[in-house]
Amino acid sequence: MNSVLAPEPLVFVDLETSGANFANDRIIEIGLVEVDPSGAREWSVLVNPESSVSSFITDLTGIDDAMLHGAPTFRQLAPTVLDKLRGRLLIAHNARFDYGFLRCEFKRLGVDFRAPTLCTVKLSRKLFPQHHRHNLDSLVTRHGLSLAGRRHRALADARLLWDLWRHWHAQLTPDTIRRAIATIVGRPDLPPQIDPAVIDDLPEAAGAYAFYGNTGGLLLLRRAANLRQQILAHFAASKRETPLVLAIRRIEWREAAGDLGARLHEVELARLSFAAGSNLPAVRHAGRSAAAAAELCSWQLQAHREAGLRPAIVFADDLDFAVADDLFGLYPSRREALRSLRKLADTHRLCYKQLGLDDTARGEACAAYRQKSCRGVCIGKEALALHDARLMTALAKFKVKPWPYRGPLALVERDDFGMHEDIHLIDRWRLVGTVNNEDALHARLADGPTNRPYDPEAYRIISRVLQAGKVGIRPLPAYSS
Repeated sequence: MNSVLAPEPLVFVDLETSGANFANDRIIEIGLVEVDPSGAREWSVLVNPESSVSSFITDLTGIDDAMLHGAPTFRQLAPTVLDKLRGRLLIAHNARFDYGFLRCEFKRLGVDFRAPTLCTVKLSRKLFPQHHRHNLDSLVTRHGLSLAGRRHRALADARLLWDLWRHWHAQLTPDTIRRAIATIVGRPDLPPQIDPAVIDDLPEAAGAYAFYGNTGGLLLLRRAANLRQQILAHFAASKRETPLVLAIRRIEWREAAGDLGARLHEVELARLSFAAGSNLPAVRHAGRSAAAAAELCSWQLQAHREAGLRPAIVFADDLDFAVADDLFGLYPSRREALRSLRKLADTHRLCYKQLGLDDTARGEACAAYRQKSCRGVCIGKEALALHDARLMTALAKFKVKPWPYRGPLALVERDDFGMHEDIHLIDRWRLVGTVNNEDALHARLADGPTNRPYDPEAYRIISRVLQAGKVGIRPLPAYSS
């Protein structure tokens, strides 16, 4: 075999599956073309998914339940598959799909499968940026490839990738292809204290990640649309000697189906870090939110028979903010709540005395009136009912929404490819947990209501999502008492 075509052992992989969801669907066919100095060898096998396949999959692939009934299961095939993949660069079209399914199948068997991967979609984009379409059918047409077998059968599609590989090497210089591959597959030069194997696990998916220092303290917390890309960017050559990179000892991340999951995971990582004693000002809003939870407070309007409406500070430690119907604003401390109320009073010409911000004697003008920013309710120049109405109008946009459901809620989020589904279990604006299937959801529900503290950042994220309506919303039955 020409060393230009196979500078290292390669395996071109295509899978057919019962669906596109890693958590719930299974592999039904594997097709491989192994390439190394000894030549090219083909191998394919049908895989019994231990469940029926849909008519859609049968129409797409030609594979039906009768064909799979007597096929071996992945458990039976695992040693052979592992042997054929081990030590090779795994090349696939949309490699995240095939690699993700292989990892999930091996994970079910307790095997931590890892392999370097090369995505031919990304490689095509690097080599031919002038073209906009890089799906396999488009590449077959563009490069004049012939199909040996039926499309959407594993071996036929794996052969196409091998043909495409040879066509590119005949069309372009080896250095051009080598540089493009290095950009996609190449590893950054990680600091010596970080295990290089961590790079193999980084997913090209949304999520949140955290960097921890020598004593376990949180150094940085971020969310990302592409975890792999954003995390690796921290280790670019120009950043290797920065204090942050030199201090990193551990990297943790949580993969998500989309932006909602990334935001919720960011809040959760902040909560866990704060619980472990990490409270650094460099951490973004989610971290500050977690650190301030002990002093979290709000204004609650209280009606007095002769004195009208007056705001009183209440604390989350004393009142469940998720169910109270008369709260306005969420503040990390009493000091911040008072500052915000004073600013609101100045903007809307409200009375300091009526708001409890001034302790002047009865009948005397408050400080705001003396500064010509109060309309005089404190000395009888403005009707109390009118001041109450203006106060309510000023506070309206700060109203904290009470939990609008009788029980918990499942927010269902899927990635753009339908391969990853997150079910976020929410109870009274609190994230109980994120699961990937119905069995796990019911197991979490069986644990009963959560006792987690109210988190203002989680409240803001979830309330915006409910208002936007861009994810699936499933109200769940109320917990039994």
